[in-house]
Amino acid sequence: MKEQVNAVQQMQKYIEEHLHETITLSDLSRVSFYSPWYCYRLFVKWINMSPAEYIRRLRLSKSALKLRDENYKVIDIAFELGFGSVDGYQRAFFKEFGCNPREYAQKPVPIYLFTPYMIEDFTNQKKEKNNMREVKSVFVQVIEKPERKVLIKRGISATEYFSYCDEVGCDVWGLLKSIKSISGEPVCLWLPKAYIKEGTSLYVQGVEVPLNYNGQIPEGFDIITLPTAKYLMFQGEVYLEEEYSQAIIELQKAIDNYQPEAIGYEWDESNPRIQLEPIGTRGYIELKAIKIK
Repeated sequence: MKEQVNAVQQMQKYIEEHLHETITLSDLSRVSFYSPWYCYRLFVKWINMSPAEYIRRLRLSKSALKLRDENYKVIDIAFELGFGSVDGYQRAFFKEFGCNPREYAQKPVPIYLFTPYMIEDFTNQKKEKNNMREVKSVFVQVIEKPERKVLIKRGISATEYFSYCDEVGCDVWGLLKSIKSISGEPVCLWLPKAYIKEGTSLYVQGVEVPLNYNGQIPEGFDIITLPTAKYLMFQGEVYLEEEYSQAIIELQKAIDNYQPEAIGYEWDESNPRIQLEPIGTRGYIELKAIKIK
């Protein structure tokens, strides 16, 4: 079982690193150390889609971000991503996102981007013990967030990521990533009581946007306004992706033990606690609001 997981992980890594190149089953066979036929079967078994579909969806999502954030021409993106023609790229884009790439570039709207996860994220998500060493250092910094709006998708009774995914689904994150954020990425929030609607969850996912945001609000989303607030940003050490659960646990223990009074603050429970996407190469990050004591 572990050998299969490792093989699929190697295929995922190869795809990410060679996305702008032609990727064949022979390439995936070489990095997974299985035959082309068997590596195809493993990929479908663990990822629930073929390598070709995975590559296509990942390329289209990357292209959408380029159209949103950079001055790219549709023709340039089409050939950069290996589509045989602009028409082929446009058809694929419309099929994936329900809109034309030229129209999207002119007026980006929220779309469900494909967000691939390394399969360890699923096979190890409930693993309580592993061999990860204890976190030796936590970087702590005071930052200030401006008054802003946040587009949020509420759950039912979720208090953390996995229960939220069970209630809402994991695709929400891809939609949030398509919306340009003032902080550069989506956020997960533990909401104070004042922001929780009756019958909805403490834990939500959302994206921070400017106060004057007048873009589309996706169906089923709410918009809340948060005030200017100071936060302590806690950032743990770099970790291996398969050790992300333990990285979260260790950092949250550090936050629980931290005494903001030592620097002249106290916790501000009127503002949400914020969780950023766990990314091993930067360390796990959470933000907790503070106010002057």
